[in-house]
Amino acid sequence: MDFRFSDDEEAFRREVQDFLKRELPQSQERAVIHGGETDEEWEFTKQFTRKLGEKGWIAIWWPREYGGLEGSDMEYLIFNEETAYRRAPRMDGGGTGIVGPTILAHGTEEQKKRFLPPMARGEVMWIQCFSEPDFGSDSAGIKTTAVEDGDSYVINGQKTWISFGLRGDFCYMTTRTDPEAPKHRGLSFLLVDMKTPGITVRPITNMIGADGFCEVYFDNVRVPRENMLGEKNQGWMVMMTTLSFERGTLASIAGSMRRILDDLVVFTKEARYNGQPLAKDPLVRQKLADLAIGVHMARLLVYRVVWMQGQGLIPTYQASMAKLFGDEMNFNIARVGTEIMGLYGQLAWKSKKAPFNGEIAGNYLNNLGCLFAGGTPEIQRTIMATIGLGLPRR
Repeated sequence: MDFRFSDDEEAFRREVQDFLKRELPQSQERAVIHGGETDEEWEFTKQFTRKLGEKGWIAIWWPREYGGLEGSDMEYLIFNEETAYRRAPRMDGGGTGIVGPTILAHGTEEQKKRFLPPMARGEVMWIQCFSEPDFGSDSAGIKTTAVEDGDSYVINGQKTWISFGLRGDFCYMTTRTDPEAPKHRGLSFLLVDMKTPGITVRPITNMIGADGFCEVYFDNVRVPRENMLGEKNQGWMVMMTTLSFERGTLASIAGSMRRILDDLVVFTKEARYNGQPLAKDPLVRQKLADLAIGVHMARLLVYRVVWMQGQGLIPTYQASMAKLFGDEMNFNIARVGTEIMGLYGQLAWKSKKAPFNGEIAGNYLNNLGCLFAGGTPEIQRTIMATIGLGLPRR
């Protein structure tokens, strides 16, 4: 097996690295900790995302007529890895990474021409509205309704735990359009402008004081019929497509974990304990070595998923395996990092004396919730057991 990247891919990696060194000041590097940006930081995020869009990178593998460069899935992986490693602020993940590919797969030509180019240019923020107060992991247990009325659908209901809900320009959501049908067969998938009358967004403050998660209420929200993605009552298949892309876009996790590991190595070399560098402590060295193994494994699992996508294959349990291992490793590296830093590891996110701006401590608190985003660990293990190992569901 040859795990090396091609010469062209390595050249593209260097191009991305050079761009980030030139265009991203170190002062603007930051971990994306669910909505923790100030308005000023968010404005920089929007402007920087548009710079990436001008390069054609955030939708690099899309067809040119929709704003892409017709590049490869592997180039998109490299781009995601490098921007995550540099903690580049981006607002395109839900668009170009998840719903954009879904529109490419299920959308009409009119929908592709209307929705995809603004995504590729980095001009809009897309958010996902799937989970509801009574149904999280049960993706088919949707109660939010969409009733056909002339040339529109009228939506009523509530969504919860919506990431970046306060920042979204558009959302993609599942609704129930046939209450009499079995729950997997009565769903439809809609693309909704968040400025539509009747939509109310309320923030949910998390453990680090960020308003990243939100509740979104729909009160007689009227959406044009042409905003339905796929056929009526066939939304389950469309939603599964989005989840496949969501679980497959994990290069950012691998890149951010490598950065945290490198930061920890620097910290242990500079920090002193009893007059000696912390890096001389055998226990610390062993912990860092274990983290290095886990980060490398997470990276290879992601590479397999992206390679399969590049071959025209659909990752199922492979994507779940990469997501679960990556999420748990991401949480573990933050936990071990706070332990290695001792009392400094307990300083709050953005505290003045906190190493690395308190981002490791912030990640420790934030990543606990990230374990459940995009499907709980139990859901991922069920997929691996049933599809990967062929075991019965019950």
